[in-house]
Parts: sequence; C-alpha cells; structure tokens
Amino acid sequence: MIEVVVLNKVDEAAAVVRLVLGKANDTALPSFEAGAHIDIRLPSGLVRQYSLCRLQSDPRYYEIAVLKDPQSRGGSTEVHALTIGDVVHVSEPKNHFPLRSKEAKSLLIAGGIGVTPLLPMAQTLQCAGTPFEFHYCGKSPRTAAFSSILKQASFADKMQFHFSSEPQTSGRMDIRSVLSQHVADSDLYVCGPAEFISSVLEYAQALNWPEEKLHREFFAAPAMDIDQGDNHAFQVKVASTGQVFEVAANQSISDVLEEHALFVPVSCCEGVCGTCLTDVISGDIEHRDVFLSKQEKAEGKQILTCCSRAKNAGDVIELDL
Repeated sequence: MIEVVVLNKVDEAAAVVRLVLGKANDTALPSFEAGAHIDIRLPSGLVRQYSLCRLQSDPRYYEIAVLKDPQSRGGSTEVHALTIGDVVHVSEPKNHFPLRSKEAKSLLIAGGIGVTPLLPMAQTLQCAGTPFEFHYCGKSPRTAAFSSILKQASFADKMQFHFSSEPQTSGRMDIRSVLSQHVADSDLYVCGPAEFISSVLEYAQALNWPEEKLHREFFAAPAMDIDQGDNHAFQVKVASTGQVFEVAANQSISDVLEEHALFVPVSCCEGVCGTCLTDVISGDIEHRDVFLSKQEKAEGKQILTCCSRAKNAGDVIELDL
C-alpha cells in the first residue's frame, strides 16, 4: 500500500465529495488507464474500492469521487469525514473495467455516481478521436456529480443528460431507444446502482447485443434470488499440495482458505470487485457473483471465492493454488 495525503476535498454534488490524493514528498504515483480503481485503507482499517475519476494530468495525483451512501457499511461515511492533511493508504491502480479498444465506437451509460469510471473513458476516447456517446442519468443536476463541468467539457457535444426530476427538459432515459441505435456498431460500458446496470443489460440482451460488447462495473451486488438456507457443504482442493478441505454450508471458500493459512485477497465479500478471483482446474461452480460475464461463468475456469460455491453437495472444486 502507498501512503498518501488528502491534498484537497471538494463538494461535487449533494452527498458527493471529490478527494485529491498525493504523496507527502510530492513524487509521482503509479500510472493507470481509464476504468481503473484503487483500494483505500481508511484510518479505521476499513478497505474500500473507488474508481479513479479523472485521467492523470499530473502524475503526482489521484482523484476519486465518493457518494455518501445512506446504507453505508462505514466506508463512504468515513471518506466524507476525512479532511485535508489526513493520511490514508492506497493500492496501485487495478483495472477490471478497461476500454476494450480506444479505437472502437463506444456507448457510455452512467447512473448517478457510476459516472466516475466513465469520465476517464470519455477523456481517452476524445483524445483518440473515437466516436462515442455518453448518457448520464440522475435525479437532478444538484445530485449529479460533475454535471456542470461535463456540459463544458471538450466532449460536451457527445453528452446527453437524463434527469428524472426534470421531465419537461430531459426526463428518464429511454433505454430501449438508446440501445437500439447502437446494437451493430458499438461497445457498451455501463456503471451505476446495481438495479440500473441490470436493467440496461437486460434491454441490451433482449436487443441481441453481443455478449462480448457488454461491459459493466457494479459497486454493490444486486439482489439475487438465492435462499442462503439452501446452502450445502462441499469440498475445495488445493492443486499444488493436494490438500482437501470441507466447506460447510455456512462458510465461504475464502473463509476456509483463511482458516488453513492460505492467502487469497478478499475485499467486498459480495462478488463485486474481483479481488478474490481464482483460477479453477475442475469442478462445477454455482456462480453467485456479478463480476464474471455470462461467457466466463459458462466456461467455469474462474471463481469468486468470497461468494460462489460448488453446484452440488459433496462436489469438489479444485483451485489452481
């Protein structure tokens, strides 16, 4: 982890703050590309992931924008309590939501704070001269971070705003209409609340968008129709040692690996962030994450150990560890 200082704190919208982070010695931070995020270890010890919301115009700084979530588990509340001069620790940037190609025509759709990873994408596409559209959905300009800045950005002509509280001037986005215009020629990148992303993806799939052109990043897991009471016990095998461990109905694979001093990093514990992604050698998986694509889940070569399980009681999942 890299020790950084909060250099600036700006209110970007109602309940949204932007933090500028940099090293105390004013030296460069590791570079990143559009779609990247950093892990932040807060003073309390909590670790959270936040998207880097602007490309680096100066290699000494990272910028994040954080919504104070009413259902916060502590992370966003603590971020909002930070002040200039506070010290936090961050990881090097990680990117599970990259642009497939800087040259491929793209459709960017943001819901609320989901605008953060899409802003650097728009900057990248604009610099490359690549055609794109950027649709930003929110309740109102007051709650939509960066909305006033985006209206004056170099790519302002590619922005379309959809504010549900202003039906006379913008109103809700007609998702089907927007998606139907780009089925054959664009990659789709969508980020925002879980239900928003799921709705956009459902429309895209109904319109026969190719799976490989659908890209999304969840900040939290959507509600899933899974009865945790139906969990069953299974086994997990470590390929390198041949060890086999029992995973009880009330345990995750991550829990069991930790019990036996086998380190696989875990962060969100919801199958969202991809931190615990592990290769699988054999075994039938019941995927409970929103990180892997449908195709990746069908291939069965990777598992999110924090939430996914074996399909059947007594099955063995062999991990490439």
